[in-house]
Amino acid sequence: DLDFIKGKARNAYVQGAYNFEQANFDEGAKNLEKAIELYTSIDDRKGVAKCYNAFGVLYHYKGDYPQALKYFEESLAIEKRLGLPENEALIYNIGNIYLDTGDHDKALLNYKKALKINRKDKDQHGTLNCLNSIGALYYAQGNYPLALQYYKASLEVSKKANDAIGMFQSYLSTGNLYRMQGLNEKALSLYKKALSIENARHNIKNITALKNNIAGIYYDDEEYDSAITEFEESIALSKEINDVVNLTSALNGLGFVYLEMNSLTRAKSYFREAYDLAVENNSVMDLLDSYQGISDSYYRMGNYDSAQVYAQKMEKLSDEQEFLRHQKNAQFILYQVYDKKHDYAMALKHHEQFKILSDSFFNEENIQRITGLEYEYKYKQELESGKNREIELTNTVKEVNQDLKETQKSIFIGIIVFLLIIILLGGVVSYLRLRNIKSKIQNIATEQKLLRTQMTPHFIFNSLSILQGMILNKEDKKAVSYLSKFSRLLRLTLENSRYKSVELANEVLAVQHYLDLQNMEETNSFSYDVTIGKELDLEKIKISPMLIQPFVENAIEHAFVDRKENRRIKIEVNLVNQELICVVKDNGVGLSAKRERKSFDKKSLSTAITTERLKILSRDFKMRGDLTIEDRKIYHEQGTIVRLTIPYLKIA
Repeated sequence: DLDFIKGKARNAYVQGAYNFEQANFDEGAKNLEKAIELYTSIDDRKGVAKCYNAFGVLYHYKGDYPQALKYFEESLAIEKRLGLPENEALIYNIGNIYLDTGDHDKALLNYKKALKINRKDKDQHGTLNCLNSIGALYYAQGNYPLALQYYKASLEVSKKANDAIGMFQSYLSTGNLYRMQGLNEKALSLYKKALSIENARHNIKNITALKNNIAGIYYDDEEYDSAITEFEESIALSKEINDVVNLTSALNGLGFVYLEMNSLTRAKSYFREAYDLAVENNSVMDLLDSYQGISDSYYRMGNYDSAQVYAQKMEKLSDEQEFLRHQKNAQFILYQVYDKKHDYAMALKHHEQFKILSDSFFNEENIQRITGLEYEYKYKQELESGKNREIELTNTVKEVNQDLKETQKSIFIGIIVFLLIIILLGGVVSYLRLRNIKSKIQNIATEQKLLRTQMTPHFIFNSLSILQGMILNKEDKKAVSYLSKFSRLLRLTLENSRYKSVELANEVLAVQHYLDLQNMEETNSFSYDVTIGKELDLEKIKISPMLIQPFVENAIEHAFVDRKENRRIKIEVNLVNQELICVVKDNGVGLSAKRERKSFDKKSLSTAITTERLKILSRDFKMRGDLTIEDRKIYHEQGTIVRLTIPYLKIA
């Protein structure tokens, strides 16, 4: 009987799907084979396509991406021949395969196609999956603002749909993103929220992924024993369900823990095991982590040739896939290796690339976009909460209206007017509150950007490298002098950064220390002059710290690119019509020449941050702040001139 065979086939298919959910893959495969045989016997090609899709899911779970892609594409081809509507689930699954194998363009194409179908069909579950996956793709590329945007959207959808698995994935993904920004406490809070979702705990694959991420937090916080416990539990669970994807990640993670504990042989063995699995399953992200771990292990063991080989593999693959984090790490390892091998030209080349990639990790655009997205999310929550309160109030009014008699209309109208006044006042309060939140967020974002510009890591690193060179060249007196100036500058900068405003004398002293330090490198020496107006008492004026130094640094780094001699910088600080004016002049290539260079295509980060700070300081100090940058050729001179109008406080 046709219906009887079809019913048996469906039962076998459902049983196979249940086996998958319980991580019983062998039994699930047997049931699916049985279903395919029964569907084929009655020429039910739609049923066969459905089974092929399930097989694709099975092989994807096991990390066999080529087999998974083969089954998904065969299923899609059958449905296309049958003239069926496009299957968004199949398209989405194919996108997952391309993401895991590093083909981001094809992955994004499939995800967006599936998302469009889901939104058209109002399929919340499918929409949720697509949003999370697009977020994961942008996360892998290091595009954190876009990743955060899609993760926030997926969390909203999952909450509205009361989808436990969706909320679990959204919390997990958003936690990963915060962890990459160093916000470990915030990330751990989201991981714990995910772990508390009871309906998601039966899926062991979810738990192994979560344990890997919690272990990562412990690793970042140097709680290595806790990290080892979580990774080992994840490895045991992954092996139990044959979850190759999370197993590979856990093995790499354990390798990095032992690397930090200086157990190098043990660390390398875990990286090797993860490397074999990643190669076998073409898992690009895990393979890059393995390259990094193996290379770093060899470097610490003193085997610089082997370290170089794996670092170059990492460099090549990360460049191909455009994975910013791994590109940066590869450049740093290669810099270290060439430095140890005394190939200083190559060491310098890779260190310069490392600095460029490091700076791009925290560029101004990303900071502004992430801050904006955070504010937008909080604003939407407040707005949604306000709408819900308004709906509840409206429902209450309707109930009261039904109960009132005709003779009570005047009282009812009074109640309505009263409630409307409350709503209006509530709206005003909410508006003021939101405006205050936005102002605080802008201030915090500006302070964070300022801290990133203060004594930047690459400046400290360069200073230590110069000091190392002096020591190696046996320039002892010069090295002692350099170290003394560097320590004074570092101490003064850190001291100034503790306060919102500092004495002008301290700010000028920090700039002079900075100029002295930079001028000790003979190959890039310059002359400078710091002039203070006679009417100024530096001890009785306070300004916000680190306003002048970024422009002095710009002059040193960019003004004299093509000039080796007659390099001059002049700094003038004067009080003009009760306004504090600081002028920074150089006789370098000039502003127009700088803009023609490739490195000046983007807006100067220091200029953008200082302009933003001056706006806030103008409000706080109730005094005008301004910044202008001009090419001196308009005055028939050579170089660039920066004029800062600095808000200040007078000390009685």
